[in-house]
Amino acid sequence: MSGFEQLFPGRLPRLVMFDLDGTLVDSVPDLAAAVDNMLLKLGRDPVGIESVREWVGNGVHMLVRRALANHIDAEGVDVVEAEQALALFNGFYEDGHELTVVYPGVRDTLKWLNKQGVVMALITNKPERFVAPLLDQMKIGRYFKWIIGGDTLPQQKPDPAALFFVMKMANIPASQSLFVGDSRSDVLAAKAAGVKCVALSYGYNHGRPIAEESPALVIDDLRKLIPGCLDPAAEITLPDAVQPPAGNAIVVVTRKLWMKVIKALARWRWRA
Repeated sequence: MSGFEQLFPGRLPRLVMFDLDGTLVDSVPDLAAAVDNMLLKLGRDPVGIESVREWVGNGVHMLVRRALANHIDAEGVDVVEAEQALALFNGFYEDGHELTVVYPGVRDTLKWLNKQGVVMALITNKPERFVAPLLDQMKIGRYFKWIIGGDTLPQQKPDPAALFFVMKMANIPASQSLFVGDSRSDVLAAKAAGVKCVALSYGYNHGRPIAEESPALVIDDLRKLIPGCLDPAAEITLPDAVQPPAGNAIVVVTRKLWMKVIKALARWRWRA
């Protein structure tokens, strides 16, 4: 029995929302290269890929702070130095994504969902400016009707705002939606939005097994969502039922922010 058959008996979800880094692509090698180049420019020792793999998942601001502190807690970092380091990091990371790869099974799964008419969205904490070039290079951007970057809305995961926003735009309820991610932030955002969450065991979760966060399903290959492909031994845990907020608590944004989002969506529709 596949993941979809387990979580949505007799039907498919109408909306599937995906995280990016650690879920669809392994971007740590490029992130680590940018971090190490940043540190060298600041006269510091590089930290290496394994440290960066443990630190990613909460946006580039936090990644830079953790690199400066050389610790996941990111304590004692000077604000001015952090801003200088962030500018350096952005410059190095923007140069290219030659080391980033799409995980096995991702393209097959996106193609299958597209053929079934399932609407897809991307919700990432990666800044908007980096998402378009990366998706273009990976050749998977055309599958997503909505793409929300880490600075598209005022909130980032684990806040559920982006999930509520996409569900409102799609006019699809939480009961017919799914979120696919790899980290604690992804699971917490999905639970707060009342959405079932599938978690990938191969991603970035600060060195901890993602099963500890009790997503609805843990798999090691996205193709295990597709009927006929799920290993019967895959770990399945069911989260407590969570009701989304009532009334108009979806996402409150200013007119300026709405215009920014509309332009971003239009840009992505043209890119597709």
